[in-house]
Amino acid sequence: MFEDYLDKLKTATPFWSTVFKLLFLLPILIMLIVFFSEDNDEHAQIGSASYGAQSASQQCAVGMRSGESGALNGESTLEGIKYNVRTPLNYDPTVAHPLLMVYSPAGSNRAKTEKTTALTLKATTAGFIIAYADHPDLSPTSTIELGTIPGLMAKQWCIDEKRVFVTGHSDGGTAAMALAFMSGTKQIPKAIAPSAAGIDYQDLRDHKCPEPIPVMIMHSANDHLFPKYGQQTSGWWAACNQCEPIPEKIGNGCMAYSGCAKGVKTWYCEGDKLHAQWPGINDTLLEFLVSVGR
Repeated sequence: MFEDYLDKLKTATPFWSTVFKLLFLLPILIMLIVFFSEDNDEHAQIGSASYGAQSASQQCAVGMRSGESGALNGESTLEGIKYNVRTPLNYDPTVAHPLLMVYSPAGSNRAKTEKTTALTLKATTAGFIIAYADHPDLSPTSTIELGTIPGLMAKQWCIDEKRVFVTGHSDGGTAAMALAFMSGTKQIPKAIAPSAAGIDYQDLRDHKCPEPIPVMIMHSANDHLFPKYGQQTSGWWAACNQCEPIPEKIGNGCMAYSGCAKGVKTWYCEGDKLHAQWPGINDTLLEFLVSVGR
């Protein structure tokens, strides 16, 4: 069949020959566009970290981590979930860095999520290594696979596994939250900041509370796909963290629960954007993670 198609190209008039060639090349062109859109550095605006006191924290031996600095694309889990890594421009491979893991919503991928969240520059400037993962068909199995990425990264880059933080939007937020209460993964994140997650109280009530963990729930009052889910989940996490039941306003749309066990921070931040939009409170998010990671 393929040989017949090539014969038609040879014998066709110039006009139809051009049409056949375009039809032949179009799928290849689309594949190339998709490939390069997933693995490009267009939105990898990377900052330089000011290490200061951080350099005195947990360290890695010289030469023990082979991961390169800057923008690294196309890393993969054992099951083939791709992710991109961004380190500070002046990455020091002997300093244990906090890791911010960002999971993608349905219909997106690692490159689009980096563009949408616009976290790279501020996160790397704040001394984080940040990684963006593709969106798999979400299930308990794929969520566990997403949870393997921090461990894989820690074999290549100097990462403080006591400061692994996870966030994500929509399905990505669902994955970020699930990692913190699923029995096989709850030890991985040291703080979570899910956005627009598709989990409500009915989904959570039968799960056993994990150990107290810093939580920053981001959800919009105009999220018509998952209406009021953020209020429900923040209440569940506040109860798990043994906080006082009524939060207090702290600014920028955020409310904080007080009196939580082990002093863990438990916040609910409510915006006014539509479901598909990232909340855009990156300064607040990073300040939260820096404060709980000390």
